[in-house]
Amino acid sequence: MTAPAGPGYRELWAADPGAWRAAGAGWRSASTLVERRAGELAAGTATLRGAWSGQAAGAADARLGGLRSELLAGRPGLIEADQVLAEFAGRLAAAKARLGTAVTLADHSGVRVDRRGQVSADPSRPATPGTGRAVAEVAAAIGAALDAARAADRDAAGRLAELTGAAASGWVSPPPPGRPGPDSTPAAVRAWWAGLSPAQRRWLVAYEPERVGRLDGVPVAARDQANRLLLGRHREDLLAERRRLLARLPPGPLELAGLRRVDAALAGLDSLAGRLAAPEGPRAYLLTLATHGEGRAVVALGNPDRSGQVLTYVPGMTAGLDDVTGELDRAGRVLSRCTALAPGEETAAVLWLDYDAPDFLHEAAWPGRAGDAGPALHRFQEGLRATHEGPDARLTVLGHSYGSLVVGSAARDHGLAADAVVFVGSPGVGVDHARDLGLPPGQVWASTAPDDVIRLARPADELLRRPLLGASPIGVAVALLDGPDRELWFGRDPSDPRFGGRTFPSGRHGHTGYWEPGNPALDGMAHVVLGRS
Repeated sequence: MTAPAGPGYRELWAADPGAWRAAGAGWRSASTLVERRAGELAAGTATLRGAWSGQAAGAADARLGGLRSELLAGRPGLIEADQVLAEFAGRLAAAKARLGTAVTLADHSGVRVDRRGQVSADPSRPATPGTGRAVAEVAAAIGAALDAARAADRDAAGRLAELTGAAASGWVSPPPPGRPGPDSTPAAVRAWWAGLSPAQRRWLVAYEPERVGRLDGVPVAARDQANRLLLGRHREDLLAERRRLLARLPPGPLELAGLRRVDAALAGLDSLAGRLAAPEGPRAYLLTLATHGEGRAVVALGNPDRSGQVLTYVPGMTAGLDDVTGELDRAGRVLSRCTALAPGEETAAVLWLDYDAPDFLHEAAWPGRAGDAGPALHRFQEGLRATHEGPDARLTVLGHSYGSLVVGSAARDHGLAADAVVFVGSPGVGVDHARDLGLPPGQVWASTAPDDVIRLARPADELLRRPLLGASPIGVAVALLDGPDRELWFGRDPSDPRFGGRTFPSGRHGHTGYWEPGNPALDGMAHVVLGRS
């Protein structure tokens, strides 16, 4: 009988996911080197153009431009190699975790596993009526772990073989005319993308990254490639804006405010770039990036298109590009708890900061920005459904503070492709009962810490009747303690039993401590993402 292709028991034990992840990082760094060399070619060409003219100069200019184009055309493939190897490392780690769980089960069941992975009753222990069943259970668990590793191996080998073929036959090929319009649904975008060849898709990533990077319905891997290609351009745009603001001497109040915003955005962009290049932890996928205003970013930890559970986290007041890595860390903490609770399952967590979050209390007291964000969140979740590979993933959307109103408004007004929603530290979600969100019964969850000041908030019209609007949020909240009901700024408290949802506890960690280690709320969020009560 022929042994199954791929890693066996001993190979899986010895496998090092970190080494595969590091190999992917090497390909990704090659993409940065290519970008640098292309920039040097462009600078050299510009110098040559200013000092040389004539037919030969024109031919040299065209040749240098062609070389630069060829260099840039290969960058998506280099990033794709990193994606393949990082995803293989993640799936390998999950398979190893399943194998470890199976061996632990054997230790606890009086079952022996030899070096080849063969399972038998331990002769040093007395046999019991359940020994045969334990042998079968352990053997099945080991087999499932090996099957997962072999599937990951086959998938990665196939994707790398396609990349190798593309390197020989040509990375890119122009696609046919026609692009999805602004009103195209994510499902229609996905159908258009599926009809293209790999070379045509890489052409679009390389030459139309602005379009590909934001288009819901394009697979996560391609969006990540496109947006990573744009990172340097975003930084150059911010630096150019900074130079323009400094050109006025002395700078006035508007210029000073603009400089503070640009410097904060640059710091946030550099911090995000560092996280995108980090070799440890789940690989990050950059799905949206914008630097105008307070900045916007959508970043996934793990590939949502290939994960069985996907969390979308919507942050609240003051969220912006300057703190994107801090907000991403919150999503990452939920992901870490999911991995600890279900080490053999593939889960991804997304930070969705694609709206203009309010910065001040008087802005957060009104629902307008949440309403404006609803269509974009609706489309994003529809895109996750459209691009997912294999059986549907379990999709959970988590909103914190004002972000919970964004989630509630999107569900109420547009519908939300989600199997569950979670609200933490909520000022209300725009409805007075869970059934008005259109989610599956029993899949609306909430938690509010006992010492969260959001509990003290009252409806905005009541705020207007008070002279304290300009005071601190805590001062306003304390002044409004005399409210007769758990009616918050934007409807009934979703943690109130009368809201009709389900709740999980939180420790006394205030308004921003739901992700603190040891807070039961962190486990509560992870259990919902995994679909466990």
